[in-house]
Amino acid sequence: MKFTIQKDLLLESIQHVMKAISSRVTIPILTGIKIEASYEGIKLTGSDSDISIESFIPSEEDGIIHVENIEPGSIVVQSKYFPDIIRKLPLKTVEINTTEDYKVNIISGGSEFYLNGQDPNEYPQLPVLYTENSFTLSNSVLKEIIKQTVYAVSTVETRPILTGVNMTLNNDSLNFVATDSHRLASRHLSIELVENQLNLKNVVIPGKSLGELNKIIEENDDPISISVTENQILFQTKNLYFLSRLLDGNYPETSRLIPDHSKTTILTNTKQLLNAIDRASLLARENKNNVVKLETKGNNRLEISGHTPEVGQVIEEVNAEAIDGEELKISFSAKYMLDALKIIESENVKIEFTGAMRPFIIKPENDHDILQLILPVRTF
Repeated sequence: MKFTIQKDLLLESIQHVMKAISSRVTIPILTGIKIEASYEGIKLTGSDSDISIESFIPSEEDGIIHVENIEPGSIVVQSKYFPDIIRKLPLKTVEINTTEDYKVNIISGGSEFYLNGQDPNEYPQLPVLYTENSFTLSNSVLKEIIKQTVYAVSTVETRPILTGVNMTLNNDSLNFVATDSHRLASRHLSIELVENQLNLKNVVIPGKSLGELNKIIEENDDPISISVTENQILFQTKNLYFLSRLLDGNYPETSRLIPDHSKTTILTNTKQLLNAIDRASLLARENKNNVVKLETKGNNRLEISGHTPEVGQVIEEVNAEAIDGEELKISFSAKYMLDALKIIESENVKIEFTGAMRPFIIKPENDHDILQLILPVRTF
């Protein structure tokens, strides 16, 4: 194998596939990066069995040559050293070639490295997904959906299914839901399916996989194809192949958690409320749950307070746009509320309460596709 490549493109692909490589894998060769050269371009692969990522660098794109002097072949290189070597090379191009005994020769300017490689035939073959269960989104929409839901997955393994995001697709209605049993985040999207109607029910994508995918895909309107089989999901763009296993088990029925009526409704400025809760939480941090209290007052005023006996007390006042319904005193996790408010991009936020000890709903003022739910904390 031999090729000469633009260093920055190679480095970008390395960074993509490294997100799938773990030092904890049981198959030693999976700690390496597989490099395959063909006349079409260079393909890099990283995998830890749960996540597999392929990144492709075309030899020529839009009339610009990225890879030259190609002699086809493949090798597995050590991911512990290869990225740092490439990053610190002196020139903008790098020449890579291999010997018959799996040595990798890396040359750039006056620098030359010999790195021990491994037999690429020992690297596990990635499955090729053939499925009719496919649909397409844009990169920017998928990034938005991940941001709006993945923060609410559980970080503890006691209920593994809750460490994932549940994706359902029924005809043209796509829904993503995440919950850790104390809060819930959901995003609905209407999509137009080009071909057959799809019905996907219990597709639970690990939150970790979506987090890594979100770091890789670019913020643009390029299409990303999503394909689902019984136990795997594939996200595919023009030059990227991201394969993740799905979580086993049935995701809980979350729709029944969402109240269908409210006793108190608050409409207020998103940023003002976020900043007030942020400041109130400063003196509530010693408290195990970082709890703050919210109380409705007359003249459309909200009082938000944080209190720890050994530290002190803070009281914040926020003027709401409107407060309708019963008077309310409620306590909740400041962290959960801040996480929820940070993803709301509209100027005003609408919060619907059904009592001091019932879950409450947070959503943008005029957007019913984003919904978040938080369980209060008993303090009163």
